[in-house]
Amino acid sequence: MRTLARFAQHPLFVVALFFGAWEAVARTGLVAAALLPPLTAVIGVLVELLQRPTVWMAIAVTAGEVLAAFAIALPLGVAIGLALSESRFWGAVFRPVFQFLFSIPKSVFLPMFILAIGIGIPQKIAYGVFSMIFIVVISMSAAVESVRGSHLLVARCYGATRAQVFRHVYLPSMLPALLETVRLGMIFNFTGVILAEMYVSQVGIGKLIGTWGENYQLPQLLAGILLVSAAAVLFNESIRVIETKYGHWRQ
Repeated sequence: MRTLARFAQHPLFVVALFFGAWEAVARTGLVAAALLPPLTAVIGVLVELLQRPTVWMAIAVTAGEVLAAFAIALPLGVAIGLALSESRFWGAVFRPVFQFLFSIPKSVFLPMFILAIGIGIPQKIAYGVFSMIFIVVISMSAAVESVRGSHLLVARCYGATRAQVFRHVYLPSMLPALLETVRLGMIFNFTGVILAEMYVSQVGIGKLIGTWGENYQLPQLLAGILLVSAAAVLFNESIRVIETKYGHWRQ
């Protein structure tokens, strides 16, 4: 019983329960197959899609856009967050602006990016950066403020430079929060890029998902959603493993 209770608390149990319910509902006819194809059929479609070069090209384009946006937004957001926390004046001026923009659904700004940049890959990268950077700035500002002032005082009394303070005081103290920010930021980034591709694009996995949805190709649509979900879960769990490894830094 104790082993069963532990398994029931495992995230994989919930996933298995969801997929099992999906297959059962579809196979028993509780929901029409036109509205909910069986999971096994969707997986078969996914396997078939992964044999197409065009699908792999779309995956490569989307992955490149997401990684490029991530590589820009993360260091830029961390730098801005540190700067706003180090300066009371600029923090008081710009922190409310970032919080206000963060509260607005980013999808309302997508037409502006299309008008300003076009529908190519740079627009997807720019929109991914825009979607991610606010959560990074806000999280980093909060993380910096949580660093003990006594640690900073000792480092500065010993003549530590700004770079040394960041490396030996800020980074160890903020690493858990930084990893959590990476996980959250990637969610916003990934969502932004996929949304931009679905809205208007010539290539990308989001473009394919949008096309399948418009043509009511439900097996292909669900297969695309499974593919995107698997990529997001894989990244999320990879960061969680790293976070667990360095969890002692929270002490």
